[in-house]
Amino acid sequence: MHKVGVLALQGASQRHVEALAALGAHAVEVRTPQDLSGIEGLILPGGESTTMSKLLDLSGLFEPIAERLDDGMPAFGTCAGLILLSSRILDGRPDQRSFGILDVDVRRNAFGRQVDSFETDLTVEGLGGGRVPAVFIRAPVIERVGEGVDVLADVDGRPVLCRQGPVLAAAFHPELSDDLRLHQFFLEA
Repeated sequence: MHKVGVLALQGASQRHVEALAALGAHAVEVRTPQDLSGIEGLILPGGESTTMSKLLDLSGLFEPIAERLDDGMPAFGTCAGLILLSSRILDGRPDQRSFGILDVDVRRNAFGRQVDSFETDLTVEGLGGGRVPAVFIRAPVIERVGEGVDVLADVDGRPVLCRQGPVLAAAFHPELSDDLRLHQFFLEA
């Protein structure tokens, strides 16, 4: 059984915990550096990326997570989690930090405001068969993709699901559907 952390400082962590449990993984809510002990991977959920960045510093989690990610710990970022994993935030606050382990540039909320939220079905490369439901809520846009990044799905030519090594990142919220294939994809990788 995999022991997987879910960053639980702010944002939509509970649905990720439930998805992992449904797949037989041991999910751990990560709120302190001690919660990182023994985890094999980390999900960084949606939420408000500037607030999450501040809370990572205040909780003392930023540096320990950065070290684990630099050492190759698998991570799955969704929405704000994508922003936190990115190498460059094009419109972030001056004090906003990211882990910089996914070679993409992102623009926060670029798919639109809350009223512009939408759902669509995606074809995901490497997932095999069937379309995956995707819920976009104030979603970021990936504006640049580095050479080592694989784009696994797009919407109107814009990348919305990427992978680089052990890092998977989605501009949408896979946890808001009953389809667990992306969580399973992360656990298998």
